[in-house]
Amino acid sequence: MGNASQPIVPHLTTALTGPLQEIEAILLRNQAGIERWFRTQWRETPAPFYCSVDLRNAGFKLAPVDTNLFPAGFNNLNPAFRPLAVQAVQAALERVCPSAGGVLVIPESHTRNVHYFESLATLVEILTMAGLRVRLGSLLPDITAPKTIVLPSGRELLLEPLVRRDHRITVADFEPCFALLNNDLSGGLPAILENLDQTIAPPLPLGWWNRLKSNHFTHYHRVATEFAALVNLDPWLIDPIFRKCGKVDFEKRTGEECLATNIAEILVEMRAKYREYGIDQEPFVIVKADAGTYGMAIMSVKDAKEVYALNRKQRTKMARAKEGHAVRDVMVQEGVYTFETWGPKNAVAEPVVYMIDHFVVGGFYRVHTSRGIDENLNAPGMQFEPLAFAEPCSYPDPNQAPNTNSNRFYAYGVIARLAQIAAARESEEAIRTPAAYKSNDLKKANY
Repeated sequence: MGNASQPIVPHLTTALTGPLQEIEAILLRNQAGIERWFRTQWRETPAPFYCSVDLRNAGFKLAPVDTNLFPAGFNNLNPAFRPLAVQAVQAALERVCPSAGGVLVIPESHTRNVHYFESLATLVEILTMAGLRVRLGSLLPDITAPKTIVLPSGRELLLEPLVRRDHRITVADFEPCFALLNNDLSGGLPAILENLDQTIAPPLPLGWWNRLKSNHFTHYHRVATEFAALVNLDPWLIDPIFRKCGKVDFEKRTGEECLATNIAEILVEMRAKYREYGIDQEPFVIVKADAGTYGMAIMSVKDAKEVYALNRKQRTKMARAKEGHAVRDVMVQEGVYTFETWGPKNAVAEPVVYMIDHFVVGGFYRVHTSRGIDENLNAPGMQFEPLAFAEPCSYPDPNQAPNTNSNRFYAYGVIARLAQIAAARESEEAIRTPAAYKSNDLKKANY
């Protein structure tokens, strides 16, 4: 993407780069110990089959703001890194199903989302190149016979009706070794997937019918604290402060006091940190549904009083998540500015890192021309241009300055892998104690 007159990597346009370059310098100095620590973590808790992590780079802070366990942007990755993805799938198979010859992919129940189907086609290609026979089993009730979808790229997908035989799911004339879920189950857990005697990755309890973002960031806070102690770093520089509110009803205006109190507390903590690091920016907080994706039910606030001043349209927007489900659990999270920009219009850019098993396989920037540095860049109806990462995030260049492209991408890879460790612990907890998982007593992250 881009042309000869543009850089291949977005500019970090803030003058407040001191702390971030300090982070990158620390990562460079400690690379051997960091990679050894990661290997120890993966031995203790295996990585999810795949995931993607949305990062925000404020110049003075680099942190994850969302971790998606059912990634849907594989078509945005740099094709040059395809071999990394294929090798990562092969490594994952050794753990998930060593004898795997076939995999059943369960896609999202979209009917007209061309971007999603292009991602799905790319995922099918990666799995096929890893040596798997791939079939697509759709949960859509109107898929009663095989249906071919022709994509703008010229590729084709064959959706087949998902069927259940005793305690296993499949499609006609196929015996998969395992099922790969690429559906986030925002609409709930379908009866056809209940009580299966079959390997499903990621595990069903990690769908949005059960998963909570606040639980993920509870795990991430612990991981970031452990990692920061390892490299002698202030954990706040890589970890967003957050709180949780339950029993919120935006339409009935219940739970507003909890939201306002938590927003005020986070802003107080942020201002203290901004003073400590000499940051001349106005703190802001993100209020978002504790479950769900697609950038729905999310808003940015700079004053707790804004919660009480929402108009009817704003409250209606916050009251519903994907597939129209009511929002009751809400997470209040420290807002992290993004100071990376791209192109002559200085479009705001946000990095998204992709991983398969415990390997970083690339990523891309969401590039917006119509969003601000303190706004969510993954919002419904918003058009963004994907800009594939120019480098794979796998290794730094110790002979270059800390803020060079390869070292910036390595920093992205490290922070994304911290979020992946949190997701691995989250997965282990969800499988071991699903009831405790959702009612987990979330602790405040104090710095």
